[in-house]
Amino acid sequence: MTPQQKPQLHEDWIDNYALRIVRSLQDAGFETYLVGGCVRDLLAGIHPKDFDIATNALPNQVRKKVANAYVIGRRFKLVLAKRGDQQFEIATFRRNVTQEELVALGDETVEGDNYFGTVEEDAQRRDFTANAVFYDPVKHKLIDHCGGIQDIEDRILRMIGNPQDRFIEDPIRILRAIRLSHKLHFSIEATMRSAIAECSAELKKSVLPRRREEWLKFLRLDEPHRAFMELFDLHIMEHILPGLHNVFMDPTKMEIFEIHLARLGSARIDKANPTELFAGFMMAFLKAQYGEDPWNHDELAVDPRLAQFMRDEMGIFKLEAAIFFKALHIMQGLHRIETYSRKGERRQAAFVQSDTFDLALKLSSMDYSLSPSQTQFWNQQAQKYQVGGNA
Repeated sequence: MTPQQKPQLHEDWIDNYALRIVRSLQDAGFETYLVGGCVRDLLAGIHPKDFDIATNALPNQVRKKVANAYVIGRRFKLVLAKRGDQQFEIATFRRNVTQEELVALGDETVEGDNYFGTVEEDAQRRDFTANAVFYDPVKHKLIDHCGGIQDIEDRILRMIGNPQDRFIEDPIRILRAIRLSHKLHFSIEATMRSAIAECSAELKKSVLPRRREEWLKFLRLDEPHRAFMELFDLHIMEHILPGLHNVFMDPTKMEIFEIHLARLGSARIDKANPTELFAGFMMAFLKAQYGEDPWNHDELAVDPRLAQFMRDEMGIFKLEAAIFFKALHIMQGLHRIETYSRKGERRQAAFVQSDTFDLALKLSSMDYSLSPSQTQFWNQQAQKYQVGGNA
């Protein structure tokens, strides 16, 4: 598709604030586009959640032309523009640094990612062709220097450049490739799929906070259990999730884990809430690893192997773990309706108004441990004691 052709995408899904930011920078004489996942999703028929903007304006120029904007980052400077409870990333076109420039740069690595370039050079820096399509929502033009439009039409996820080199450069791209293929229902191009298997050990060099963010995005997929299965099939899991890999080595445990993880949606786990997402994941993990029998919650809470798995493999924060174990404790009380009913109203209210009561109900829904009548009882109690009860 040439830049002059009108794209076939859902223009009515484009955020109004994003459109205004693009227009204001264009009115100031700067080349400016929507780029990345939002354009990819618009072309693939998916409603975008975020809108990123790319321009040839320098960060300080953007800050002066866009209201409520400020420059962030030391190594990679970009601009954040706030609009209500939304924020938009505005990045200046980058280009790859030549070897000669790196030598001249010496130890000044801070500026190493701030070599500004053209839209074509910026496209070549991106990871997958589907993420390198630019869209001008004012002039209704698509800009595609990497064949991304055709790959989106063919539903293929393809790396820009040599896949092996790009994975070694940033191993997190391996997890991104798996996740995006499941989100978009794209097949992974054969060369890239081979490179994923060859480079999987490189993920051990990645930092935990970035892996944590990917796990949260995995859990937000419609079918997260299928993505984790692919991590196992491609020999990725054994390198960065050895605790879960042990579960997947046992077909029975693997099936239990997948069945429970597939219930995140039906259990109404809030996918925007990392604490709830990780709690749902850990519920599936515990069911698989420790079986269906009642667990000793006190022992689980101090189990060093479980703590290491949660902290060092999943990146679960200490507070998130504490909330999960508290919800497990509340779950035990949900089975003791007679004991609860003998308590006075003040103690009943304290139990129902616990900050983990709603999460405990959701986790109980994941493992079907409450009967329909028990679930109805607790919903009624929630409506009675919780303002605007929504359990």
